Amino acid sequence: MLRRFATLALIWSCFGVAAAQTTTPAAPAPAPTVAPVTVNVVLTTSEGPITIALEKTRAPKTTANFLRYVDAKRLDGVVIYRAMKLGEGTGLIQGGAQNDPKRLFPPVAHEPTTQTGLSNTDGAISMARGAPGTATADFFIVVGDVSSLDAQPGQPGDNLGYAAFGHVIAGMDLVRRILQAPTAPTGGPPGMEGQMLAPPIKILTVRRAP
Repeated sequence: MLRRFATLALIWSCFGVAAAQTTTPAAPAPAPTVAPVTVNVVLTTSEGPITIALEKTRAPKTTANFLRYVDAKRLDGVVIYRAMKLGEGTGLIQGGAQNDPKRLFPPVAHEPTTQTGLSNTDGAISMARGAPGTATADFFIVVGDVSSLDAQPGQPGDNLGYAAFGHVIAGMDLVRRILQAPTAPTGGPPGMEGQMLAPPIKILTVRRAP
């Protein structure tokens, strides 16, 4: 964030032995910056807890969508089913309702990273989707820098990226372990072959933190 500073100019005039001092009026102080509001949630998995701070201010629609699932307990009992390795210590893990119609609410409007100012870097949580505006209850957590998943204005095709809406504040060691967990060598939806965890990691509950 840029800060604007006003400089006071001192002007001195001498008349014989007398001196007069004048100063330019001070510029108004900048308006105070309001800190973004976050809401913490805890994903309690069969391997341990992961605490995530959701960006209520910067990604309000996506955060409200996720909290709707949390408060309705529709993420209890789902699994982390995917570990996508993109290089040494880089990739993502993915979980959620896997299009179970009993769990789904209507899709959420897409909030691109160009709008929120967030990025798909280490610890970020983002919505999994097909076309923009189709995300429901599946999400992924990033390990390392995968900012290539951010919106890419000017690029051909679907350049709106994936909607980051929070970041891990505790349990990132567990996220990294899950990324390195065994995967089935075959099987999985198109584009995910060899990335499906075997076995998947169960999410026992997802709750707002006290």
